[in-house]
Amino acid sequence: MSALFTSALAASAEAASGQHYPQGTLYVVATPIGNLADISLRALYVLGLVDAIACEDTRHTHALLRAYGIDKNAKQLIAVHQHNEAQAASTVIDHLRQGQRVAYVSDAGTPGISDPGARLVAALQHQQLRCIPLPGPSSVTTVLSAAGLVEDHPGGFVFSGFLPSKTGERDRAVVALAAETRAVVLLEAPHRIEALALALASLGSRLVTVGRELTKQFEEIATMAASELPTWLAADANRLRGEFALVLHPMPPSTETTQDTRILKLLLAQLPLKTAVKLAADITGEPRNALYEVALTLKGAKEVGSEG
Repeated sequence: MSALFTSALAASAEAASGQHYPQGTLYVVATPIGNLADISLRALYVLGLVDAIACEDTRHTHALLRAYGIDKNAKQLIAVHQHNEAQAASTVIDHLRQGQRVAYVSDAGTPGISDPGARLVAALQHQQLRCIPLPGPSSVTTVLSAAGLVEDHPGGFVFSGFLPSKTGERDRAVVALAAETRAVVLLEAPHRIEALALALASLGSRLVTVGRELTKQFEEIATMAASELPTWLAADANRLRGEFALVLHPMPPSTETTQDTRILKLLLAQLPLKTAVKLAADITGEPRNALYEVALTLKGAKEVGSEG
């Protein structure tokens, strides 16, 4: 595949070589989340220029470099992943103190965004060593750009990444999301997407944009009510494949009271009444006494319904 990028490498040298690239610096390089053509010219140039590349997975990065026709030997690749990041940072620091240029790449996307990299950068900051970011692909901004969020809901967005894998913890996280008025970006793996969809379904009519296999051949992007997400997934077995990025759309301004009640209902289904009321008050900011009265009404309606 490297032949396909021969002209890109030449273009990268022409476009990016005029910039100053100081020694003793870490270059944080964003790499494609699926489509190899999404690499930037500056990223190609820097990956070829640096003395060493710290990476989440050396095998993956070696294959990526080979695809672009960039030649680095095994000794130039330093494994820096979530299990060794703190310790491996000292190795990177040693290279930088020797005046070398080092790049850091995760397996895909922008390092430090639900990927390793943040601890490494923090360690460099502590040592007052320089770090230069090279912007590029990110599943977060990619899915946001296709979500169609309008500016009627000020406040930007919240990045929550992966929710907890355990059912109870995930359900509590979704309850907290129900009170978040801003857009929320979530990430999920294929083997957990059904469980996440079921949890998000409790948010009812609140819109969700789901991006599957973003930038890849079988990319799929759809927007629907949260309650419809499990059905959408079940409609096609292929929809359970690939990596997912989702946007929970901002809460409509007129639904705060309804949303507070929904939060209380979710908590009552999992917790004793007093505990549910206390947590609902903490989440929503509503008076505890008022929520307690609503909880009694909800509890009473449920008990009457169960008698029938």
